[in-house]
Amino acid sequence: MIATSVPPAAASRPLTGHDYKTLALAALGGALEFYDFIIFVFFANAIGQLFFPPEMPDWLRTLQTFGIFAAGYVVRPLGGIVMAHFGDLLGRKRMFTLSILLMSVPTLAIGLLPTYASIGLAAPMLLLLMRVLQGAAVGGEVPGAWVFVAEHVPARHTGYACGVLTAGLTFGILLGSLMATGLNTAYQPAEVLAGAWRWPFLLGGLFGLASMYLRRWLHETPVFAEMAQRKALAADMPLKTVLRSHRAAVAVSMLLTWMLSAGIVVVILMTPALLQKIYHIDARTSLVANTLATVGLALGCVFYGMLADRVGPKPVLLVGALLLAICTWVFYTTLRTQPELLLPLYGLTGFFVGVVGAVPCVLVQAFPPQVRFSGLSFSYNLSYAIFGGLTPVVVTLMLKNDPLAPAYYVIAVCLIGMLTALFVRKAQS
Repeated sequence: MIATSVPPAAASRPLTGHDYKTLALAALGGALEFYDFIIFVFFANAIGQLFFPPEMPDWLRTLQTFGIFAAGYVVRPLGGIVMAHFGDLLGRKRMFTLSILLMSVPTLAIGLLPTYASIGLAAPMLLLLMRVLQGAAVGGEVPGAWVFVAEHVPARHTGYACGVLTAGLTFGILLGSLMATGLNTAYQPAEVLAGAWRWPFLLGGLFGLASMYLRRWLHETPVFAEMAQRKALAADMPLKTVLRSHRAAVAVSMLLTWMLSAGIVVVILMTPALLQKIYHIDARTSLVANTLATVGLALGCVFYGMLADRVGPKPVLLVGALLLAICTWVFYTTLRTQPELLLPLYGLTGFFVGVVGAVPCVLVQAFPPQVRFSGLSFSYNLSYAIFGGLTPVVVTLMLKNDPLAPAYYVIAVCLIGMLTALFVRKAQS
């Protein structure tokens, strides 16, 4: 494999207006695509009632609904591996743009699907198929976005670039939360079930088209362009090289992705529905609180990313994971006795989840440029498929025995993340 070096002046230069434009367009496009992927979870209760038999026990309906949501994570590795393979050989930008089309079409289709009352068991099966297609698309989007922005900025700003991009993806969650809050404010629960739930998915299809248009203005990364010019691209199948020569980087990346998925899936995506079911907090209040937590998450991603540039990702992950574990415990244990503290506690917990903004910096730096997209995509998506996909199901099953199950799960994974941070290394390019 031919190494690719970056001139010292290029690695240390300040950020330019072009860099900020690239970050802004990439983050906005990522937000719109991520909205398409996660809007499902904000309407999980309505979808569960509409797409499964009415006589089904409530806990089983919730489990199966989250199971369909999780299916999107299970297929992420396949989409990610294929897109990353061509991204390492043909260019980052092409795959970065293609993923949007593959996301927007099934999102639009979900908004048009008939329910169980109309077509019976075919309804949840079609819903499952659409989630599978969404998962394949997002499998290429998130890793591709991190690689794209990291290779556009100087090396000393990698953490900031990845943090901003992750905040952009987080903004997609915020869009979903605001959409759900608005619908639950404007419509009664019966009206949401009657058809208002479809609007967020229909709009998501339009968001996808807007994202495709925005990415027309982006350029190929300087790192890939330089490798292509020097004919220094991977000589072998990129994934084969990753599995042969970078197994330690894959292991570290997968474990840190587990922490990332636990924080986002449990604290941000699952908690609004859990607040309603376990703590009997109304849907509107739960979603307003989730909006605050998501804003906190976005700010935290940028903060922790910048901090990783200054002091290195290892201490940031060690301290950040510890703070997240502590705050998660305080959040879930306090709500039972002091529900009036929901808004500030959820917002603060969201900020501490922002430690995940330092994770992509580690993942990008763990693999050399020739196989970076494939290495990051394989590790991240496989981990999300295993851990992120199973998290909603595991937490839901644990909830049958203990209402503090979400806290126990997040704390345990934070401890794993702290141990993994000790083994963080940069790849030799």
